Amino acid sequence: MALDETRYEYVGFWARVLASLVDTVLVCLLIWPLLTMIYGSEYWAEYFAPLTAVLGGSLEVIASAPSRGPADVIVSYVLPAVVIIIFWVARQATPGKMLIGARIVDAETGGPLTRRQAIGRYLGYYVSLFGLGLGFFWVGWDRRKQGWHDKLAGTVVVRDRRRS
Repeated sequence: MALDETRYEYVGFWARVLASLVDTVLVCLLIWPLLTMIYGSEYWAEYFAPLTAVLGGSLEVIASAPSRGPADVIVSYVLPAVVIIIFWVARQATPGKMLIGARIVDAETGGPLTRRQAIGRYLGYYVSLFGLGLGFFWVGWDRRKQGWHDKLAGTVVVRDRRRS
């Protein structure tokens, strides 16, 4: 079975940006209270200190957000990855993609993506970040609207073709 391009359209860059913004807000709503319960509200003062320094006019070199230990890594990085991959496998979409009527499918068959594809797609996000996020912007130029993470995982993001 091949992907039926008469039934589906590929989802473009700006719709996917909107979906990502929705998902980012939801992930923040998940991790913010957990990190606050574990480390207290002072965690956020330390986390945002580099931003405050830049906005205050300081020319300090900004390294990265501080990590307070294993719980910080688990809540900030592992938990969101697991939740997103579970959504991709179970629903073929995150809440943001569901909002825009999009779903992630196998690029060849149009069927549901596999666990392996979902994990590869998530890891492919890091590849897409290289070169100032060029792999994400690639969605805007590619015929099938695939970012580098989609190409690596063999997936496409589609929705039902709009009827005129």
